[in-house]
Amino acid sequence: MYLGIDLGTSGVKVILLDNNDKIVDQASASLEVSRPAPLWSEQEPSDWWQATNDAIATLKAKNSEALSSVLAIGLSGQMHGATLLDDKNAIIRPAILWNDGRSEAQCKTIEAREPNTRSITGNIAMPGFTAPKLVWLKENEPENFNKIAKVLLPKDYLRFLMTGDFASDMSDSAGTLWLDVEKRQWSEQMLAATDLTIDQMPTLFEGTEITGYLNKDIAAQWGVNEVPVIAGGGDNAAGAAGIGVINPNEAFLSLGTSGVYFVANETYNPNPDSAVHTFCHCIPNTWHQMSVILSAASCLTWVTQLTGFKDEKSLLDEVEKLDFSVPSSVIFLPYLSGERTPHNNPNAQGVFFGLSHNTDAAELGRAVLEGIAYAFNDGQEVLMAAGTQIDSVSVIGGGSRSKLWGKILASVLNKPLSYRNGGEVGPAYGAARLAKIGANKVDASSVCVAGELVHVIEPDKTMSDYYQAQKRKYQQLYLSLKEHF
Repeated sequence: MYLGIDLGTSGVKVILLDNNDKIVDQASASLEVSRPAPLWSEQEPSDWWQATNDAIATLKAKNSEALSSVLAIGLSGQMHGATLLDDKNAIIRPAILWNDGRSEAQCKTIEAREPNTRSITGNIAMPGFTAPKLVWLKENEPENFNKIAKVLLPKDYLRFLMTGDFASDMSDSAGTLWLDVEKRQWSEQMLAATDLTIDQMPTLFEGTEITGYLNKDIAAQWGVNEVPVIAGGGDNAAGAAGIGVINPNEAFLSLGTSGVYFVANETYNPNPDSAVHTFCHCIPNTWHQMSVILSAASCLTWVTQLTGFKDEKSLLDEVEKLDFSVPSSVIFLPYLSGERTPHNNPNAQGVFFGLSHNTDAAELGRAVLEGIAYAFNDGQEVLMAAGTQIDSVSVIGGGSRSKLWGKILASVLNKPLSYRNGGEVGPAYGAARLAKIGANKVDASSVCVAGELVHVIEPDKTMSDYYQAQKRKYQQLYLSLKEHF
């Protein structure tokens, strides 16, 4: 049995995976995001730990025997978050999250201090990355900056509490802007550009390597033996391992809080100027490219609450009653937290365009689903403009439950979408698979296979035809409104 722990933005998910790749049990615990100022997004690391313990306790109550037979633990988590510890290993301040947009000016500072930033890291400096957050901290909270002994990514803070080790994996660390992504090592030049040193960084491991062992007290509390803890991966790389996207030109869409279009690569192939991310994969000697939209399923949650529906399914049921043989008059720009690919604009804002007296909640819901699909299309266009080949696309994340959304996405992207077992669980499933690889020292290709195909959603020709015009209108709306954000 293998335990996968995924620290997401909206909650912690844990799963038990058996030797036959079957999910035996799972549990979760929710998290809240604090937004104390415009563009800010923060969480208390202590809440991550409490949620992890709560989720494990749920598993223990339901399936203690399976938990006691766990052979290894894998970790995945939200990327880029700045988790800061002092010399006594105490948290200095709330963690600044991936969707925090306060450090736009500091991105320019980093690229001015280190002109080779894009060639070293394979990425354009963005406010979501970890490094600009630390420059902001030094400029705005110097007393906190001066206390920093270690900078950890969110899942690696859990690792520290579990094992006592300061460690991270290549895929998650690639999103800090401190990693030489091609060489898979910390860059002293990039650290110097933010007035930090390698001593303040965790030790680096490949995603399939053992970083330490669960300490005695936590093991007893959880009902687990003192098993190895595997490096794991950032949420997207772990999600790829979970769905078997580790071979060149394989891709997936992740419909989580944010949205990701992920393509695996066998070589390092950066394209930073289009705001495409190029990161290490959680599999050794493998890389990947991503286009990232900052708000995906979170937009659906938002419009559900806005329109007074009790849950997303209730709203989706109403949307399904609409006539999709004709285009909607309403277009939604899904920039509730700014945007990354391709705009790299933390100041971009959400917009409904085309409202009338006849616009109802279902039309707003449809516009949100379509707007997110248009944002994914923007990402697909810049990936393909960089020469990326996309042979197959799978769908993962909570949003993958909606077949209607799948039909919209397939029709906007004009690509068939595959849905596989394990897709809804996503990164936690991949984390458990990485635990299996690390504990047994087996080849990743024998474990990270594509899950059983559940169904394929093909593009609808009528919808694809009118989406060609709609998505261009969507792009023009952003350009016409950009100066007003």
